[in-house]
Amino acid sequence: MSRFIWRRAVSAGVLILCTGLSACSPQTEPEIEAAVYPSMGTFADYERALEELSNWGRWGPEDELGTANLITPEKRRAAAALVTEGLSVSLAHDVVQKRALDAGTILNREVLSVNAAGASDRYQYTGTYHGVIHSHLDAVDCHIMVDGKGYNGVAMEDIEATGGCPQGSINALKDGIVTRGILFDATLLPNNVTPEGWVEPGTAIRAADLEALERIEGVRVEPGDVILLYTGRWKRRAALGPWPTSEGVAGYHADVAYFMKERGVAFIGHDMWNDVYPHEFSDQERLPLHRLSLVALGTGIFDNLDFERVAEEARRLGRYEFLFTAAPLRIEEGMGSPINPIATF
Repeated sequence: MSRFIWRRAVSAGVLILCTGLSACSPQTEPEIEAAVYPSMGTFADYERALEELSNWGRWGPEDELGTANLITPEKRRAAAALVTEGLSVSLAHDVVQKRALDAGTILNREVLSVNAAGASDRYQYTGTYHGVIHSHLDAVDCHIMVDGKGYNGVAMEDIEATGGCPQGSINALKDGIVTRGILFDATLLPNNVTPEGWVEPGTAIRAADLEALERIEGVRVEPGDVILLYTGRWKRRAALGPWPTSEGVAGYHADVAYFMKERGVAFIGHDMWNDVYPHEFSDQERLPLHRLSLVALGTGIFDNLDFERVAEEARRLGRYEFLFTAAPLRIEEGMGSPINPIATF
């Protein structure tokens, strides 16, 4: 695999300290070093990035964790030390049980028995929990592929032969994810938020925007972190109703993959499907960051999380870092799992 070269530029930043939901005051921050990332405006740029960013073989040919390897015991201890308030907040949305424009798959909850000794019920998805509505974690190796191969070269033929994910399944994370989480609140970016408090569908959050949010929020992403992008998707949905993805999704631009590689991001998450849509080469690749993250980098993806409450707490506390924990279901050869991550301040 070829190597890409990092260029550096120095720029001054502005730190905005928030002590309440609307009380923010800018303070000048010392000049910091900012990365100038390679272009990601064409399909050719994306194809180049698949090669340049590859982590295949970095932790050995049998590796099943990808960038989760960056979450070391020391990282977990440091993350645990972030708990000072003792306040925990769910990062998942309620499991959807009613069909809607964006909810073709729902959870069918059926009561099986009710008697004087108790009651029981059954949970069953009507289709896949993957998609744009259910909070879930994508397994690294098998869910997304490029030319028939997932992270570290797992081949579609092997999946067909075994009837599941033979390497890098969700069960590789059965001991849980415990690390530092950072909430990137895209509504804090200048000119990026509607009066109602959300980012409009189709808005791209680029690597440079994440660096700007680091300055605004007073954080810096380090190896082993989980980064989470808030766009206000669920707030908009509650106010205006669901909308088809063809009308646009506010999310990460594909150039964020370079930021992820440089900083050593362990997982990414979003309040929808992570990728911005539409983008410069949508007709050729709908979800480029999904493929760059899962296939090239080996970075797991949390889709359709709900950050409304954690965004409120982060603004109230003036603090955008916290202990992040998540425990996927133990499913051998599974390609993902419904999930309920927790942020603890």
